[in-house]
Amino acid sequence: MDIIQASIPLFFLLIALELAWSRWRAPHVLRLNDAISDLSLGVISQLAGVFTKFFSIGIYILAERHLAAQRFVEALPHWPERQPFGAAGAFPGFTVDMPALLSWAAVFVLVDLAYYFSHRYAHEVNILWAGHVVHHSSEEYNLPVALRQSALHGLMSWVFYIPLALAGVPWRMFVACNAINLVYQFWIHTRAVGRLGRWTEAVMNTPSHHRVHHGVNPEYQDRNYAGVFIVWDKLFGTFTAEAQEPVYGITKPLRSWNPLWANVHVFVQIARDAWRAEGWRHKLRIVFGRPGWQPPELGESERPGEVSAATFEKYDPPVRAPLAWYGFTQFTVTLAAAVVLLGRADSLPVVQSASAAFYVAIALAGVGGVFEGARWAATLETARLVVLAGVAGVLLATGVVPATAAGAAILFALASLGVLTRYRAELTRTELAPMM
Repeated sequence: MDIIQASIPLFFLLIALELAWSRWRAPHVLRLNDAISDLSLGVISQLAGVFTKFFSIGIYILAERHLAAQRFVEALPHWPERQPFGAAGAFPGFTVDMPALLSWAAVFVLVDLAYYFSHRYAHEVNILWAGHVVHHSSEEYNLPVALRQSALHGLMSWVFYIPLALAGVPWRMFVACNAINLVYQFWIHTRAVGRLGRWTEAVMNTPSHHRVHHGVNPEYQDRNYAGVFIVWDKLFGTFTAEAQEPVYGITKPLRSWNPLWANVHVFVQIARDAWRAEGWRHKLRIVFGRPGWQPPELGESERPGEVSAATFEKYDPPVRAPLAWYGFTQFTVTLAAAVVLLGRADSLPVVQSASAAFYVAIALAGVGGVFEGARWAATLETARLVVLAGVAGVLLATGVVPATAAGAAILFALASLGVLTRYRAELTRTELAPMM
């Protein structure tokens, strides 16, 4: 289990604490539909990572092993990657391997610098923004938003870390430091923490700094890209201090709880615009230019307009309580299945892992559709539950899984179908974002 997966219990503990705080101090910080959307995207991102890591980390390993500077210049030192701390007799004694400690510290700083540029260009290059936009598409700002990650961005962001491989940074050090970097960023996605001490705000990325980054206000857009150390933004001129509570979201609201559509909607828009654009120069600029740019034949380029928290209307389609409970129950069961799958993915055959991940993704899309009140959700959920009952029945008949588990799956699918059938007439909306 990697560092991020091992941190999942901590993430949920902190979310529970933030929820308790919100009940006491700020009751509108968390919404069920938005939080489920965040967590659904996080689950799909982690499942996708099981497969994409072989690509992104694999390229890093190849570059480190075959193109590292140390292979061509023997005089260059290698990075010590041994443990910096060791036992020294009885607890609490320990020893410090200073060269190893300095090596790990240097790699951590370099990984954070690489993250800054990866993050910055994800806002400045349209095709990279298409992956990163997932993280910004929530109109709330809370800890679940930290888990709102793209399933596709990792296929593009790896290129910014290749310089570390060329410098000979061992891949295990890179992976560990990158994971710690991302875990650090979880806690800064909250409105429960105000400004911290002067020196902390001067050096570290904090909730105040990162709230600015998620703001859709014109003065806040494309600012504060830091991962751990805010000094990079101050050094490269992209820092803005928080002056007022931001309005959160993106300039063209997603207006959907469907996690599959959230992952691809900007890619789809890029493809449509590039197809309609005249000439290869315009087509390439749509793909690799700044987000929002359009050639004259497609109209004026997008410019961020003024927003106000008092007038901003969040996406929040009404759904009756029985359907909300249905969606919450389906999400909870699917989340539990995803956690089990993530824990066993490395030991399962690829086909089984991919099939289970596909089912989880479809289930989460259906949950999103239910919270939208979308008509397509009724069809998708009916088909999914029928398949679940059918597969569980086959597994029961063949004895592949314990009879108790298969029987429980069948009963759950049939009970869910009963509730869905009772309330499916209320899933009528067709004007929302399409199902992919």
